Amino acid sequence: MAKAVAKRVGGAYIRIDSIEQALRDLCAVNVEGEGYALAYRLAADNLRLGLNVVADSCNPLELTRRAWEGVALDAGAPYVNIEVICSDIRQHRDRVQARIADVAGLKLPAWPEVLSREYAPWNAERLVIDTAGRSPAESAAELLALLSNHAAAQGAFA
Repeated sequence: MAKAVAKRVGGAYIRIDSIEQALRDLCAVNVEGEGYALAYRLAADNLRLGLNVVADSCNPLELTRRAWEGVALDAGAPYVNIEVICSDIRQHRDRVQARIADVAGLKLPAWPEVLSREYAPWNAERLVIDTAGRSPAESAAELLALLSNHAAAQGAFA
């Protein structure tokens, strides 16, 4: 969905998985917060150029959610938080188990790892899209419609 949004708005696409795997491959580091820190800088550079930025990342913690907002605010750019959920736990599990990494060398988390990850409830305004029962294309179309409606109401992401 993030790729579809980036393509639609002509924005820079910044994917945490790609950045973190590159750090592992090129620098042989045990990646923790470095990928996000690098992504924030790349996003800021693009926002200061007046470009839209779509950050494709898992943000289970308030810390990273606020950091992304801070990047946009520091650059004087509007931002939209988006939470993607799958309310059907069986479908979520099946999707996790069927995934194939499209980033060379990336080890995807197994279902038990997904379940055990820390996740903090959102405290900020956001758009929420539930992908249960929808194809990736249907979910992307719904997200683009939500963003278009949000843009009309907020004057962001025209």
